[in-house]
Amino acid sequence: MPTFKVLITVKTYPVPSKTYDELVCTAGVTEEGDFIRLYPINFRDLPYSKQYQKYQWIQFDAEKHASDPRKESFRPNENTLITIGKPIPTNKGNWSERSKIVLAKKSASLEELYEKQKLDNTSLGIFRPREVFDLEIKPDNPEWKPSALAELKQQRIWENRSKSLEPPRKMPWKFIYHFSCDDARCKNNHKMQIIDWEIGALYWNLIDKGTLPDEAAQLVKQKFFEEIFATTRNSYFFVGTVSHYPTWIIIGTFWPLKLTMEPTLFNLDW
Repeated sequence: MPTFKVLITVKTYPVPSKTYDELVCTAGVTEEGDFIRLYPINFRDLPYSKQYQKYQWIQFDAEKHASDPRKESFRPNENTLITIGKPIPTNKGNWSERSKIVLAKKSASLEELYEKQKLDNTSLGIFRPREVFDLEIKPDNPEWKPSALAELKQQRIWENRSKSLEPPRKMPWKFIYHFSCDDARCKNNHKMQIIDWEIGALYWNLIDKGTLPDEAAQLVKQKFFEEIFATTRNSYFFVGTVSHYPTWIIIGTFWPLKLTMEPTLFNLDW
């Protein structure tokens, strides 16, 4: 089983899974600059020393995911996972150290990723949208599906789990970006849901402080629309496809200040 060293760039919001108990899709960039997807990882049950952060290097053994045809999907051995150092900082607004790794193999547009998907089953990527028009908020079912929830709870009772016996809280909203690409093939504006862990964490942090649900959703929109895609930033979308479906969704954002130098060559001499 090969060993990988990966810079974590994405953690999606946890969801109950009949197959994997609780699914947190983690994605990152290898030392060679290639995107990689890691699952299943029961993140909330990992020892504290192994609970990696975004933009932190981790090392682990992994094998190609046998049931997932997407080329970037690997099944990690959680027992071999170690964190390496602290997360790469932004150094008072300077994102250059992160950028030279994260943007080493960026795509020009979502349309380019569509073409790569046809050619070699690419299912992960990062690109900068030409313009972001809106972050739509849509009400969603506030509860998980009863069948999946019942099975999940039963599994956890039998496993005698203490740290995460209760499933993650279900987000009662969907957040959908409206944007266009800097590509002649982009004829219509795209609409894509974002499932980043941070969007859920921000929402529940506001709720736990006493903010009303509607107001909390608007404050999330304010950050993810007005701040992340402010005119002072060169902001990007991390995107990936849904398992066994060709549909693309937004799994994270990368939002360096415009003063940050963006590299054209991949170089790890730092």
